[in-house]
Amino acid sequence: GQRDEEEEHHSLETFTFYLSEPLSKERVEAFSDGVYAIVATLLILDICEDNVPDPREVEERFHGSLLEALSEYGPNYLAYFGSFVTIGLLWFVHHSLFLHVTKATRLMGLLNILSLAFIGGLPLAYQLTSEFAEKSHNEIEAIQISCVITFFASIFQFAIWTTALLNERETLHPFARYGGKEHAFMFAKLALYPCVSLGAFFLTCLLSEFSTAIFHLMQIVIPFAFLALRIFVRISLTVVKTMISLSRRKVVLLEEEEACLSPTETLS
Repeated sequence: GQRDEEEEHHSLETFTFYLSEPLSKERVEAFSDGVYAIVATLLILDICEDNVPDPREVEERFHGSLLEALSEYGPNYLAYFGSFVTIGLLWFVHHSLFLHVTKATRLMGLLNILSLAFIGGLPLAYQLTSEFAEKSHNEIEAIQISCVITFFASIFQFAIWTTALLNERETLHPFARYGGKEHAFMFAKLALYPCVSLGAFFLTCLLSEFSTAIFHLMQIVIPFAFLALRIFVRISLTVVKTMISLSRRKVVLLEEEEACLSPTETLS
């Protein structure tokens, strides 16, 4: 009976701490880099397969002008570059995240696989946004699906960092922990894509006529937002610190004034 109780207690412990067991960080990074490389390759193959003008069509329809023929595929090329930039920036965020992770866990590995599953859907998002006719109902739905894919690919990255914060002393570098120098910047970097893609999704629901422009604007703005993110975070932190210091000074001045007053003046 005592042995059965010990075995039951051991099995409960195994089940409880199964997701927090360590996982090889190097293998997680290697697998992730392989998936990102394959997805980027699929994008390149997609753009090269169906978006190259036929030589006869160039001669007959465009009078031998290759640039005019390529201009016909302009929206497809724009969708390709936007999707490739999205993959590149999500890889950059993933790299920055695991640069601050000192030890991976099974739960973090599971969340990473879920993120990679939606990363693998980005070539599908490219095909959807480039195939359907402009300003049609199908195109709006394709753009919304692309926003959903981007949202889940990025929100699971944010979940990895949140999971690491729960046991930050073992899983995170001190710079990325609460109060660390890179903490606010990591939060802003990981929250950028989920917020922007979710905002673009709801904007396409409200302003369906401008859904294509909204989606491409999102893809163009985000790289510049990444460049300006550190400056924005530093300015925001400076403003917050200034406001906190001013409020503390006011409290100190009030306490000093109360200390200088006589007991009768204080009661009055």
